Amino acid sequence: MKFFWFGLLLALGCSACSSADKHQTHSVVRIRWVRDPENLSPLVQPNQNAVDALGLLHCSLLQVDFSTGLYAPALAKALPHVQLVGDSLTELRYELRPEATWDTGRPVLATDVAFSLKLYQCPGLPNEKTRAQLSFIRDIRLDKANPRRFTLVCRGQAPNFVYQTGDFPILPEAALDTEHTLRACSLTRLVNLASLTPRDTALRALVTRYQHNDPSHHPERLPGCGAYRMAAWEIDRYITFVRKPHWWADAVRPTPFVLQARPRQLTYRIISNEAAATLALRRQELDVLPQLATRTFNRLRADDEAAQELSFYTVASYELLLAGFNTRQPMLRDSLTRQALSQLFDPAQLLQATQLGEGLRTVGLVHPSNRRYYNDSLALPTYAPAQAVALLQRAGWQRQPAGWVRPGGKQARQPLALRLRLRYRADEPLFATVALQFKSAADKLGIPVALLPTEPALLTTAMHEGDFDVYVRKISSTPFAFDFTMLLHSRTIPESNFPKFSSRTTDHLIEDIAATGAPAQRRKLLRRFQMVMQQQMPLVPLFFLPYRLAAARELKHLYPSVYKPGYYAAAATWDLASAATAVVP
Repeated sequence: MKFFWFGLLLALGCSACSSADKHQTHSVVRIRWVRDPENLSPLVQPNQNAVDALGLLHCSLLQVDFSTGLYAPALAKALPHVQLVGDSLTELRYELRPEATWDTGRPVLATDVAFSLKLYQCPGLPNEKTRAQLSFIRDIRLDKANPRRFTLVCRGQAPNFVYQTGDFPILPEAALDTEHTLRACSLTRLVNLASLTPRDTALRALVTRYQHNDPSHHPERLPGCGAYRMAAWEIDRYITFVRKPHWWADAVRPTPFVLQARPRQLTYRIISNEAAATLALRRQELDVLPQLATRTFNRLRADDEAAQELSFYTVASYELLLAGFNTRQPMLRDSLTRQALSQLFDPAQLLQATQLGEGLRTVGLVHPSNRRYYNDSLALPTYAPAQAVALLQRAGWQRQPAGWVRPGGKQARQPLALRLRLRYRADEPLFATVALQFKSAADKLGIPVALLPTEPALLTTAMHEGDFDVYVRKISSTPFAFDFTMLLHSRTIPESNFPKFSSRTTDHLIEDIAATGAPAQRRKLLRRFQMVMQQQMPLVPLFFLPYRLAAARELKHLYPSVYKPGYYAAAATWDLASAATAVVP
């Protein structure tokens, strides 16, 4: 009997030791990413993984608190004080936390915030995306009596300015502008600059210093005041972040949720193949496997052994699966043709086939759960090939033995032929399923569709250059803001308006929606915007996806959330007690 107890104690001790060796408390968390972040410059942010990485390296004034689902102060001492000025401006007064410092020990000051905003607007830098996102901030006024206090002046009076003015990385002025040359250039002037080429000597010098530092691949040359620094990056294999031993937020008591940084190390392994990633999770080579496909998630949950080792989470999300048309292509310039082709997608069957029915179909870009702004008077997109044929004929297309054709216009010598190239990211099975369904439907009507699965690194270039007719992708939104500038405003062509869609009506609608504060007026504008989008059809909204996540059972405090990436890595901790208990017979 004594040997039994000795063996049991030895087994428990060895198990606890091995668990402690592998997962020390507040130690290492390994997470799967489908793709490489590609670029770690705060100005570029090419994909969600880059956004997540930048959130570890840098701090914003405000950040989403995953425990409450609301924005909370991070670098800022509190939420901003808001004052409406007349009927067209909003002023938001911020104050930075007194504990906030850069790694050098220098305090984070209002001049750093001013420098960051100017950098995001400076011509000659790869900041097209952030330039458009932050263009509503027209000026910044520094408080002469308090170097940590400042006021942002915004065009419009939208309530979401409280969040949008705080949600961008604050960068160190000392890293790129030690002589403070940019202070002489007002933010208002930079926002209003029409030229994309810097003509001012100080601006040209700043662009040169930025290019020399190359923060896209050397983030240490533009160091942030976030909790982590990058320790290693092997492109398309892994990227590792380690916690700073002396981080300024450690002195903030009590520690706000958004300033928690519990893991000592976060390692993201880039594994595009889901089967390989699932195997790595089962072999305990991964700890977190986010955004799982439905069948993989259900198969793991039904496995008795996996159920003992893993925890499973499912939440709704604001991630929308959609298709888009290149409206600059001659055959896709008219809305009737786009409407016709949109009816060759089958959202209902795709939702069932890929998500087993779990998800929400939608009439547009507004989430169906938002009853105030969602336009429920519109019909959901449906599969209707007969209606597609009728719309094609109304658009002037004629079906001939060789396919669909129509006159090419006064300048064209040859008629237009309806032949489509559908581009999508190669490592995403969901996109491939949508593409195959559309191609099958189009083939039945005699419309040739060439499928172009493309590697992520090449896809961005192809989208910017308009090297496609149709595409499939996912986009993310939040319940906080309704700003469609990046997606569909003419001034964001080609950086992020991939349909190349341009319309004065929608441009004005987008601007008015972003600037309007009155809920009744915003409701009216948003419902009209959804109606116009359904008529113009540059995009085909298919459905909102759920988030599914599997993680090591001992890993706690992931805070599954509707917000991307669907969890909060910086709060994760290992519960070694439950790990030891789990081995008791």
